[in-house]
Amino acid sequence: MLASVATAALVVLPASGGDGTSGGRTVIEADTMAPVDGPYVGAANPIRGINGGGLPWQIDDAKVELTGTGRIEVEVEGLVLLEAAPVPPERQGINPAPNFVAVVSCMTTVDGVATTVNLATDPFPASTAGDSQIEDQLDLPEPCIAPIVFVGPNPGTWFAATGV
Repeated sequence: MLASVATAALVVLPASGGDGTSGGRTVIEADTMAPVDGPYVGAANPIRGINGGGLPWQIDDAKVELTGTGRIEVEVEGLVLLEAAPVPPERQGINPAPNFVAVVSCMTTVDGVATTVNLATDPFPASTAGDSQIEDQLDLPEPCIAPIVFVGPNPGTWFAATGV
Protein backbone atom coordinates (compact mmCIF):
# COMPACT_ATOMS: atom_id res chain seq x y z
CA MET A 1 0.00 0.00 0.00
CA LEU A 2 2.88 2.36 0.63
CA ALA A 3 5.14 3.49 -2.20
CA SER A 4 8.62 4.89 -1.83
CA VAL A 5 9.47 8.50 -1.20
CA ALA A 6 10.50 10.17 -4.45
CA THR A 7 12.86 12.63 -2.80
CA ALA A 8 13.20 13.82 0.76
CA ALA A 9 15.79 16.33 1.83
CA LEU A 10 16.50 16.48 5.53
CA VAL A 11 17.65 20.07 5.97
CA VAL A 12 16.55 23.37 4.52
CA LEU A 13 19.88 25.13 4.02
CA PRO A 14 20.60 28.66 2.87
CA ALA A 15 21.14 29.09 -0.86
CA SER A 16 24.63 29.82 -2.10
CA GLY A 17 23.54 33.37 -2.97
CA GLY A 18 24.02 34.41 0.67
CA ASP A 19 20.48 35.74 1.00
CA GLY A 20 19.67 33.43 3.93
CA THR A 21 16.90 31.52 2.12
CA SER A 22 16.64 28.25 0.26
CA GLY A 23 14.88 29.99 -2.55
CA GLY A 24 12.36 27.98 -4.47
CA ARG A 25 14.33 24.74 -4.27
CA THR A 26 12.35 21.65 -3.43
CA VAL A 27 12.99 20.49 0.13
CA ILE A 28 10.51 17.61 0.22
CA GLU A 29 8.95 15.89 -2.76
CA ALA A 30 7.11 12.74 -1.80
CA ASP A 31 4.66 10.50 -3.57
CA THR A 32 3.49 8.72 -0.44
CA MET A 33 2.40 9.34 3.12
CA ALA A 34 2.10 6.85 5.98
CA PRO A 35 -1.34 6.71 7.63
CA VAL A 36 -1.66 6.75 11.41
CA ASP A 37 -1.79 3.17 12.69
CA GLY A 38 -0.55 0.89 15.46
CA PRO A 39 1.18 2.61 18.39
CA TYR A 40 0.77 6.05 16.79
CA VAL A 41 -3.03 6.01 17.10
CA GLY A 42 -4.14 8.50 19.76
CA ALA A 43 -2.07 10.52 22.21
CA ALA A 44 0.25 7.79 23.60
CA ASN A 45 3.08 8.35 21.08
CA PRO A 46 2.91 11.82 19.54
CA ILE A 47 5.41 12.72 16.84
CA ARG A 48 6.96 16.14 17.47
CA GLY A 49 4.08 17.04 19.74
CA ILE A 50 1.37 16.05 17.26
CA ASN A 51 -1.01 13.26 18.30
CA GLY A 52 -2.18 10.55 15.95
CA GLY A 53 -5.87 10.37 15.09
CA GLY A 54 -8.01 8.43 17.55
CA LEU A 55 -8.53 5.50 15.14
CA PRO A 56 -6.36 3.90 12.43
CA TRP A 57 -6.46 5.48 8.96
CA GLN A 58 -5.57 4.41 5.42
CA ILE A 59 -4.56 6.39 2.32
CA ASP A 60 -4.73 5.58 -1.38
CA ASP A 61 -2.42 8.22 -2.79
CA ALA A 62 -0.52 11.35 -1.79
CA LYS A 63 1.75 13.93 -3.33
CA VAL A 64 3.70 16.41 -1.22
CA GLU A 65 5.95 19.26 -2.27
CA LEU A 66 7.61 21.74 0.08
CA THR A 67 10.01 24.42 -1.14
CA GLY A 68 12.65 26.33 0.80
CA THR A 69 10.49 29.46 0.55
CA GLY A 70 7.74 27.66 2.51
CA ARG A 71 5.46 26.98 -0.44
CA ILE A 72 3.57 23.75 0.33
CA GLU A 73 1.34 21.68 -1.89
CA VAL A 74 -0.29 18.49 -0.65
CA GLU A 75 -2.78 16.34 -2.52
CA VAL A 76 -4.31 13.36 -0.74
CA GLU A 77 -6.72 10.81 -2.13
CA GLY A 78 -8.59 8.23 -0.10
CA LEU A 79 -7.41 9.44 3.33
CA VAL A 80 -10.12 7.67 5.32
CA LEU A 81 -10.67 5.64 8.46
CA LEU A 82 -9.30 2.10 8.13
CA GLU A 83 -11.64 -0.40 6.49
CA ALA A 84 -11.13 -2.92 9.30
CA ALA A 85 -11.43 -3.30 13.06
CA PRO A 86 -11.06 -1.54 15.44
CA VAL A 87 -12.91 1.09 13.36
CA PRO A 88 -16.68 0.61 13.77
CA PRO A 89 -18.14 -0.87 10.55
CA GLU A 90 -20.38 2.17 9.91
CA ARG A 91 -17.30 4.49 9.93
CA GLN A 92 -14.90 2.33 7.88
CA GLY A 93 -13.65 3.87 4.63
CA ILE A 94 -15.05 7.33 5.43
CA ASN A 95 -13.39 10.64 6.23
CA PRO A 96 -15.44 12.36 8.97
CA ALA A 97 -13.36 15.59 8.93
CA PRO A 98 -14.76 18.41 6.75
CA ASN A 99 -11.30 20.02 6.39
CA PHE A 100 -7.65 19.01 6.40
CA VAL A 101 -4.60 21.08 7.29
CA ALA A 102 -0.97 20.38 6.51
CA VAL A 103 1.59 20.85 9.26
CA VAL A 104 5.28 21.26 8.53
CA SER A 105 7.37 20.22 11.51
CA CYS A 106 10.98 21.44 11.63
CA MET A 107 13.76 21.01 14.12
CA THR A 108 15.48 24.36 14.51
CA THR A 109 17.53 26.40 16.97
CA VAL A 110 16.10 29.21 19.09
CA ASP A 111 18.55 31.10 21.29
CA GLY A 112 21.02 28.23 20.96
CA VAL A 113 18.50 25.56 22.03
CA ALA A 114 17.20 22.77 19.80
CA THR A 115 13.47 23.32 19.33
CA THR A 116 10.58 21.83 17.37
CA VAL A 117 8.54 24.30 15.33
CA ASN A 118 5.20 23.15 13.87
CA LEU A 119 3.56 25.40 11.29
CA ALA A 120 0.03 24.74 10.00
CA THR A 121 -1.68 25.77 6.79
CA ASP A 122 -5.16 27.18 6.65
CA PRO A 123 -7.91 24.52 6.56
CA PHE A 124 -8.81 23.17 3.12
CA PRO A 125 -12.00 21.26 2.22
CA ALA A 126 -11.84 17.47 2.42
CA SER A 127 -14.43 15.11 0.93
CA THR A 128 -15.97 12.17 2.76
CA ALA A 129 -13.94 10.04 0.30
CA GLY A 130 -10.79 11.58 1.87
CA ASP A 131 -9.72 13.73 -1.07
CA SER A 132 -8.20 17.18 -0.53
CA GLN A 133 -5.82 19.67 -2.12
CA ILE A 134 -3.82 21.95 0.14
CA GLU A 135 -1.80 24.86 -1.25
CA ASP A 136 -0.39 27.49 1.09
CA GLN A 137 2.62 29.58 2.03
CA LEU A 138 4.36 29.09 5.41
CA ASP A 139 7.14 31.09 7.07
CA LEU A 140 9.69 28.32 7.73
CA PRO A 141 12.31 28.79 10.45
CA GLU A 142 16.00 28.81 9.56
CA PRO A 143 17.31 26.26 9.69
CA CYS A 144 14.47 23.81 9.13
CA ILE A 145 16.14 20.49 9.90
CA ALA A 146 14.48 17.13 9.17
CA PRO A 147 11.10 18.49 8.06
CA ILE A 148 8.05 16.25 8.29
CA VAL A 149 4.71 17.04 6.65
CA PHE A 150 1.56 15.89 8.44
CA VAL A 151 -2.07 16.01 7.26
CA GLY A 152 -4.92 16.01 9.75
CA PRO A 153 -8.05 17.81 10.89
CA ASN A 154 -6.18 20.43 12.92
CA PRO A 155 -2.59 21.39 13.88
CA GLY A 156 -2.54 19.02 16.87
CA THR A 157 -3.70 15.78 15.20
CA TRP A 158 -2.36 13.83 12.22
CA PHE A 159 -3.95 11.22 9.96
CA ALA A 160 -0.99 10.84 7.53
CA ALA A 161 2.68 11.87 7.54
CA THR A 162 5.54 11.89 5.07
CA GLY A 163 7.53 8.69 5.30
CA VAL A 164 7.03 5.04 4.50
